[in-house]
Amino acid sequence: MQSRILLTLAFAGAVLACGDDHLHARDGHVHDHSKREFPSTKLTPPSRPLTWGSLNILHTTDSHGWLLGHQKTSFPEPNYSGDFGDFASFVAHMKELAIKKDVDLLLVDSGDLHDGTGLSDGYPVGGVDAHDSNEFFKQLPYDNTLDMHNNFAPRFNGRYLSSNVNITVNGVSKPVGSRFAKFKTRKGRAVTALGVLFDFTGNDKNTTVQKVEDMVKETWFTDAIKDEPDVFLLAGHMPIARDNWPLVFDAIRAIHPTTPILILGGHTHIRDCLQLDGRSMSLESGRYMETIGWMSADLPAPKGHHGYPRHNGEDHSATKNITFSRRYLDPNRVTFEYHTGRGNFSFDTVWGHSITKGLEKLAKKFDLSFTYGTAPHDFTINQAPYPSNNSVLSLMSEVMPVALTVNNSRASIPNIMITNSGSLRFDIYAGPFTKNDQLTASPFADSFLYIPNLPFSVANAVLPALNGAGADNRKRDAAVEAELWARGYVGTRYREWMEDMARRNAEKRPTANLTLGYVTSDACPGVGDDTPHAPLQFHAVPDFIASAPPSGLADDAPIDLVFVDFIETQLIGIVNGLQKEKVYTTADVSPYTNVLATEVLGIYAQKEWN
Repeated sequence: MQSRILLTLAFAGAVLACGDDHLHARDGHVHDHSKREFPSTKLTPPSRPLTWGSLNILHTTDSHGWLLGHQKTSFPEPNYSGDFGDFASFVAHMKELAIKKDVDLLLVDSGDLHDGTGLSDGYPVGGVDAHDSNEFFKQLPYDNTLDMHNNFAPRFNGRYLSSNVNITVNGVSKPVGSRFAKFKTRKGRAVTALGVLFDFTGNDKNTTVQKVEDMVKETWFTDAIKDEPDVFLLAGHMPIARDNWPLVFDAIRAIHPTTPILILGGHTHIRDCLQLDGRSMSLESGRYMETIGWMSADLPAPKGHHGYPRHNGEDHSATKNITFSRRYLDPNRVTFEYHTGRGNFSFDTVWGHSITKGLEKLAKKFDLSFTYGTAPHDFTINQAPYPSNNSVLSLMSEVMPVALTVNNSRASIPNIMITNSGSLRFDIYAGPFTKNDQLTASPFADSFLYIPNLPFSVANAVLPALNGAGADNRKRDAAVEAELWARGYVGTRYREWMEDMARRNAEKRPTANLTLGYVTSDACPGVGDDTPHAPLQFHAVPDFIASAPPSGLADDAPIDLVFVDFIETQLIGIVNGLQKEKVYTTADVSPYTNVLATEVLGIYAQKEWN
């Protein structure tokens, strides 16, 4: 599957995980902080200060292991160069600001902590996905499923929420975390929080994901929302648009028509905002630690507070539209220091510095700097046209025949090799190509299968059929897309967003001196991006790519059709539609090699880039 979602929500309602020991030395002496270097490329500072409200939220989602920051020098990478230690220092300083302003500040994460970099996926054989990298998440006030249930969720004292996700342990099905949480903020606001996963079907064995439409009918859900809090906080791994948040929203609105509702979503990897009514806001905050989301709301004082405005027993603010703001922050030290009012000597905390050192130690433990070769230039997924020399998909068409035939007894047999473009998750940049870069570009440990002795004419028609147009193909592709979406594949939605971004800005006069980055258009008022950018170029790519077909073969010549296991069912259906000589089944499919998708780029780089 293309997205191994093992949690619904990581949430915490306070900013410091373990008290102020993170900020100062335990001996009571304030430590001097060494000056940290800014990114080597000049960065544009934020355009304006944040708008604070009475309740404020910092939001992350879909971090996918990007805790060491984006370290390449080609834009837009420097925009996201802050590491998780920098973010921890930022959180600590924002906590101090919230106390000075006498307002509430919450820190929320909406899931997908791994499948993305070597820190989460580069563990030795026998390890557990993200077990080590999650130790750093545990140090902030956030919130393999069994590892989450046993070691991660307990750390957050009931605030790791999985409202519709269960795990079976010793024959008993139970929530991975908590179904809901009720707590009070520092300023005394009563919060009812839920964490919801979209209708996901690619979950691990011994886990179940209940459909959202069924979850809202559960007795526990009705009981959880019965009493009115000051605010409902709905956070989870589900897109804020074109998905099922309205089912949860409407169920609450049927009982509490005017109670403020804040929704923090995720999964599509985009920056997005909308308001389902005047007393709610929904926010989604990108991917890969490329975005820190900010939401603020001017809420009434908590119920029972002596300043709560009432007249004749009635709260006249209870039906007025709430003033919200939202902002998408580029996570880098320029951004962090700007919004905290800190300089380069005063920004780092002992806590943040220790997290950075810990991440670097883990990277060394996993040998993530091991270099396979030197990439001659940048290879991108969508910034360069396909096919072209600068396309990572074109590169992959060359990589497969080299990497998959090493020490393979079938290497001399002609073949066509096919994979889905979504298996390539990130760009490759010029310079040393390391173990971490390999896992960043291709993090899914998919295997390669093959059908032997397929007539060349049939095998050569498979790729066009997979990428085909026409009414029948569109109907089939829509069904396949729905299945892929349910299994966690988000590439199509993200590419639609990036394509729209490029198209919207194509006719605008370019603004001088803007660096490349996200240029967000959403359904909320005002400008959401914290820092102005020029949009990246976008070129459409096919859903599937293949190696070059062998030349000089007769139509009936037998060849091997090699393909990634993720598309097995779909591909067999295509083959059966292209010929009538035989009905192929999974019994006709065999493993082609022991090499996994996570290894092919490294093998190629060792052979071709040295």
